[in-house]
Amino acid sequence: MKKISTKKMTVLALFCALAVVLTLLFRVPLVPSVSFLTYDAKDVVIGMAGFLFGPISAMIVSAISSAIELLFRGGNIIDWLMNVLSSCAFACTAAVVYKRMHSKNGAFVGLCAGIAVQIVVMLLWNYIMDPIYFGMPREAVVTLLPAIALFNFLKGLINAGILLLVYKPVSNALHKSGALGKREEEEITGHKMAGAVGTFAILTLAIIILAVINVI
Repeated sequence: MKKISTKKMTVLALFCALAVVLTLLFRVPLVPSVSFLTYDAKDVVIGMAGFLFGPISAMIVSAISSAIELLFRGGNIIDWLMNVLSSCAFACTAAVVYKRMHSKNGAFVGLCAGIAVQIVVMLLWNYIMDPIYFGMPREAVVTLLPAIALFNFLKGLINAGILLLVYKPVSNALHKSGALGKREEEEITGHKMAGAVGTFAILTLAIIILAVINVI
């Protein structure tokens, strides 16, 4: 297994710190009818990690920054899980496409795919988890789904736009500064992606089973 380099570890640590700062200092409601959903720009940083190093690195930044956020804001494992799933649905999807289509068009297609996947994933998980987390009737959750979809669409659109603007300048600056080498980018292997997809599938199945047992 290829060891992570010190340079890459340093950049990922900086990305984790920046993601935490952004989510703690800058939160804006996008859809007033769903007050518990607020926008922050941490997915831009997580997406940057994905574009630079690949989807596994995006997962790492998402998991660590979301865990640190809990220390400051409070919350539980469900809060952490929902944050990680939302960020990874967007950033990891975009990173996979971009690594296979390494061009401006690939970045655009990847980000569009990331927005679509994020919307679908968060609709599913809010439908499953909100009755448990908030104690809401499932019928009430269904009425919120259009607003949740709109929120994730707007959030994804903003993040994609910012990422398209800042990725190249940041990437060039990191390479010129020597923070990244030519071979720092993470390769996407079938084993890694299969493991990631398998883990997500097992986790989703486990949560669905728990939801059925406790709610229905």
